[in-house]
Amino acid sequence: MGYQPIENYGIIGDRHTIALVGMDGSIDFMCFPRFDSPTIFAALLDDDVGGRFQIAPVLPHARQKQLYLFDSNVLLTRFLSEEGVAEISDYMPVEDAGEAHTLVRRAKTVRGEVRYRLVCAPRFDYARARHRVDVRGRDVYFIPRDERLGALRLRSEVSVRADDGAAVADFTLRAGETAAFILEPARPRAPAPSDAPDYVSRTFKDTLNYWRRWIGRSTYKGRWREMVNRSALVLKLLTSAPHGSIVAAPTFGLPEVIGGERNWDYRYTWIRDASFTIYALIRLGYTEEAAAFMRWIEARCRERGADGALQIMYGVDGRHDLAEEALPALEGYMHSSPVRVGNAAYTQLQLDIYGELLDAVHLYNKYGDPISSLLWDDLVPLVDWVCAHWRQPDEGIWEVRGGRHEFLYSRVLCWVALDRAIRLAAKRSLPAPLDRWHSARDEIYHDIFEHFWDPRRQAFVQHKGATAMGAANLVMPLVRFISPIDPRWLSTLRAIEEDLVDDSLVHRYRIEQAPDGLQGQEGTFNMCSFWYVESLSRSGDIEQARVIFEKMLGYANHLGLYAEQLGPRGEHLGNFPQAFTHVALISAAYDLNRRLEAAGQGT
Repeated sequence: MGYQPIENYGIIGDRHTIALVGMDGSIDFMCFPRFDSPTIFAALLDDDVGGRFQIAPVLPHARQKQLYLFDSNVLLTRFLSEEGVAEISDYMPVEDAGEAHTLVRRAKTVRGEVRYRLVCAPRFDYARARHRVDVRGRDVYFIPRDERLGALRLRSEVSVRADDGAAVADFTLRAGETAAFILEPARPRAPAPSDAPDYVSRTFKDTLNYWRRWIGRSTYKGRWREMVNRSALVLKLLTSAPHGSIVAAPTFGLPEVIGGERNWDYRYTWIRDASFTIYALIRLGYTEEAAAFMRWIEARCRERGADGALQIMYGVDGRHDLAEEALPALEGYMHSSPVRVGNAAYTQLQLDIYGELLDAVHLYNKYGDPISSLLWDDLVPLVDWVCAHWRQPDEGIWEVRGGRHEFLYSRVLCWVALDRAIRLAAKRSLPAPLDRWHSARDEIYHDIFEHFWDPRRQAFVQHKGATAMGAANLVMPLVRFISPIDPRWLSTLRAIEEDLVDDSLVHRYRIEQAPDGLQGQEGTFNMCSFWYVESLSRSGDIEQARVIFEKMLGYANHLGLYAEQLGPRGEHLGNFPQAFTHVALISAAYDLNRRLEAAGQGT
C-alpha cells in the first residue's frame, strides 16, 4: 500500500492509548492496551509486516476528507466520488462514557451503493509474536501464542473470514445503511459490554457528549479558539486516565529526517513536557488534570534515587526502567531505521526539569488547590538538590548524545526552580531554608550574565564557551528570568532570528554549529516556532507575532494536529502528535490574544 505522509493521520483515543487513522481509512498505528504497550498495528513503521486495520470503500478516484465532529475526538473519514459517498466513523469510548480499551469503527454509505473491503490484521508485540485466528460466526478471535500478550476479539456486523492471520470481509451498503466493527480484549468467560445490541449507538453518543462537556469547561474565549480547543483535546488524549501522567507523544520511531537515525520513543512521561502541559491546561481553566499529575509526581518524589535526584522521565505508570532497544524486524517509516523502543535518555542528567516542575507546582497552588504539606516535604529536598548541583554540565533539554555542557537553558531553569520555591514558601508561609535558596538563586543569576553573555554577538549563547545560538533561549522571558524588553534580550532575539529562523520556522540549533553526537540533519521545531511567537508578542512586536503565528497555523495538518518538526517542504516529521507543540501553541495564542485585546484590536 505504501507509506502515507505523517500529516495524513488523525487520532482517536480513550486516555489509555491512541490509534492513528489515515485518510485512506486504515489504522496504521496503535499500541494496546496502554500508550507504552507493544503495538498491535504498526504499518506506519513497516508497511509489509507491521499490521493494520483498514476499512475502505471500493470507489476509484474518490476524494478523501477527514474531520472531527465538532468539539470532540470522534473522527470521520469520508470518501467522495461520482459513484457514491462513504463515511467511516472512528472513536474509542472513555471510561466516563462506558467501557475503555475498545475501538469502534462504523462504515456508512451516504449516497449510492458502495462496496467495502475490510482487513483487520493485528501483529502482536511489535510484529514479533505469532498468532492464530479463530472465526466464530461473526466474531473473530486473534490469539497470540504468548498468552501474556492477551487475545483480541473483533465483533463484526458482516460476515468475515480468516486469511493469513487477518480477518477479511467484503460487503456492500446502500444509502443510509451502516455496519459496525468493535475491536476489544477477548473475554472468554464473561459477557462484554459490547454484546449489548445498542452498544455502538449508545457509546457513540456518550463519547461525543464526554468530549463536548470537557472542552465546554475551557475558559478560553479569545481568537483562534478552534485551534486552541483542538490542542487542548490533544493534550487530554495524551493524559493517562488511571495514572494522571502525560505522554510526550503517542508514537515511536517516526523519523526527524527521512532515512535517518533520529528515531525515538516518546510514549513516556517527561517531567518537562508534562509540567508544561499542566501549565497550558491551567491557563485554560483545567485544574483536575493538574491535581492528578500532582499526585503522580508526589509518588515519583518518594522514589528518588540514592543521589536524591528525579529521573527526567518515567513510564506512564511511574516505572523507572525504560531500557532502549532496536526492532530490526521493522524497516521503519519510509526505510528510516533503526526503529527504537524504550529511551536511553532516561539515564541522562537534565537539570532544567526542576524548574519546569516547580513552576507547574507554583501555578497549581495559585490557580488550583493549595498543595499538601506532604508534597512540600518532598519538594524541599529537590530544591536543596538544585542548590548543590546547578553548576554541573548536563545533556540539556534536547537530550544530546555527544557529551555534556553547561547549557544556558538548564541554568535558567535552575533559577526558576529556586525562584518558584521561594515564592511558594512565602505565599504559604511554608518552612524552608530561604537564606540558602535566595543565595543560590542570586548566584545563578550572576553566573548567567557573566558566563553566558557573548559581548561580540550581544547575545546569550547556547552553552558556556559556545558562540552558537539555541532556540531554547527563547524561554528566558517566558519564565520571567529577563524582561522581554530588556536590551540584552532584544539583541539576543535578533541573534536567534539571524541564526535559527527561516521565515516563521525555527531550528532548535544549527547542527553544524552545535554538534549533538548524531548523524544527519533535522527539520525545524514547531514548539520553538511558537516560543518565537510568544517572545515577539511579549517584546511588544504584536503585529509580527500575529503574522508568524497565523503562518504557523497554516502548517497544521487538516485536523489541526502537529508532529514534532517540519521538513523543507512543510512535511511533518518526528513523533505525532507532539504534546509540546500543542502546549506552545496554546501559550502563544493566550499571550498574543491578551495583548491584541489590550491594544484594542478587533478579531
